[in-house]
Amino acid sequence: MASSDKKAGKRLLLVGGGHAHVLVLETFARKPEPGLTITLVSKDCLTPYSGMLPGHLAGAYTRDEIHIDLERLARAARAGLILDEAVGFDRAGRRVRLKGGGELTYDIVSVDIGITPDLSGIAGAEEHALAVKPIGSLLDKWDSLVDSALAPNGPRRVAIVGGGAAGICLAFAVAAFFRNRLSDAIKVSLIGASNAPGINAGMQRRIARALKRRGIAVHADDPALRIDQNGVTLASGRFVPADAVLVSTHAAPPPVLATADWAKDESGFLAIGPTLQILNDKAAFAAGDCAIMVAHPRPKAGVFAVRQGPVLARNLRRVVRGEALETTIPQRDHLLLIATGDGRAIGGRGRLLAFGGRLAWRLKDFIDRRFMRRFEL
Repeated sequence: MASSDKKAGKRLLLVGGGHAHVLVLETFARKPEPGLTITLVSKDCLTPYSGMLPGHLAGAYTRDEIHIDLERLARAARAGLILDEAVGFDRAGRRVRLKGGGELTYDIVSVDIGITPDLSGIAGAEEHALAVKPIGSLLDKWDSLVDSALAPNGPRRVAIVGGGAAGICLAFAVAAFFRNRLSDAIKVSLIGASNAPGINAGMQRRIARALKRRGIAVHADDPALRIDQNGVTLASGRFVPADAVLVSTHAAPPPVLATADWAKDESGFLAIGPTLQILNDKAAFAAGDCAIMVAHPRPKAGVFAVRQGPVLARNLRRVVRGEALETTIPQRDHLLLIATGDGRAIGGRGRLLAFGGRLAWRLKDFIDRRFMRRFEL
């Protein structure tokens, strides 16, 4: 840590191994910036790609196929990798305090640390449900669920709480995984699937037909109120029996941001402008789910972090060189592809485009695999 202070040039500290930061590292690996020292701080040496998570849960991808090797990527970018977690940010002193007890100083910092699940709106969720994010924590719990479900007399009823695209993807994935192994003994319920953001009317019709075809019970416009060891109580009073519950609902900012002296929105997410700089600190950038572009807010989705990655890389290079920064406004519409777990997918964009079938799955698989190949440096 101390040696980097002695090097000439600028010190760039990347806090978190999210989608935007892996693209930053890939960019600097392919084209290094003279005089720039890069350090990445990450809790883990492998980071999962969220776009392939449902495919992995369904059995289409191995665990290795959905992870990016941060150690290899950092080495390719000639960056230092510190396996630790930020627990404090000192904006004035340009220092980051680590859980392991050390401190890092920087000239430029970028934060991409994701979100933490907000289960506070559902009684009993903390005790009786599996939060989908962060993905790294989910995977270990998923392994335990699989082991118990495949055992004789294991859980046979799974409920997914969250009607957005993520919840729908999970419902298809869970149904595909268990039914390929347990025939029709598994019962999957999806709670809250109605008018999900980014899903147009044509996609909704196709999704409804696919859910019915896959035998997934849908409880729309009736949010989860309480979760216990026996299932989920809905706002209407209806009870959905479940042996296991996965929750993909609202997100909260990581607790470490609460005490950071950086601009935030009313929910506590880092407030950034079109250059991806934090509004009250020109030496600090943020991307991914932990940040929000206050003038152009968008849903918490991996696609926006991926789109931010190249812009962030260019602006980090520009700030090192003292050049004017690039601005970006996240697009409102993006291609959305939802795998249905049977070799098909449903896709769409904007208000009108909607399509589905085996070619849609091949398109999604091609896009995801192409993205992951970028990091095979």
